[in-house]
Amino acid sequence: MTHAQLVQAGVEWLRRGYRCGIVLSEQGCSSGEMPDAIGWKGRNHSVMVECKISRADFLADGGKSWRVNGAIALGCERYYLAPRGMIRVEELPEGWGLLEFHGRKVAMVKKSKKNLRQPEGFMNEMNLLLASLRRVEIRIEPQRITEFLKWKNRLAEYNGGELPEGVVAEAEEENTHLVN
Repeated sequence: MTHAQLVQAGVEWLRRGYRCGIVLSEQGCSSGEMPDAIGWKGRNHSVMVECKISRADFLADGGKSWRVNGAIALGCERYYLAPRGMIRVEELPEGWGLLEFHGRKVAMVKKSKKNLRQPEGFMNEMNLLLASLRRVEIRIEPQRITEFLKWKNRLAEYNGGELPEGVVAEAEEENTHLVN
């Protein structure tokens, strides 16, 4: 088992198992925290997954500034994901949950509290999201994000007002982060 494989399992758990609409992995923010995986559900509810493949890595994690000062940390919910049996529930920080990986499956051993994120942590999450959007914008240059997001409008204009087959209208897209 590699760290990358565990991160991928965490990402898949957030997407499919926990139904997060937006998931990022290994993206940094201004606090210095770089969650292995973080996802958002409706109403800005974030779920952070920190992956550990060794006891030494798990034990060292507790000394990081965002673990010592939970006010700056990311995640309304926070989980460690590790191979089965590596972390004991009583070793978890207050409020944290535990996910275990075994046989290609992620199992929830202990549920996280749902209200761990504080205002400064929320600001750090916003920084993480904005930094990620900027990375996207740099990659789609010379286009800007706003223009990129309007590509369906251009397709419809080009097609005489009709969207091509297989392309859904913006109003029909599943996006729990928008008010319908």
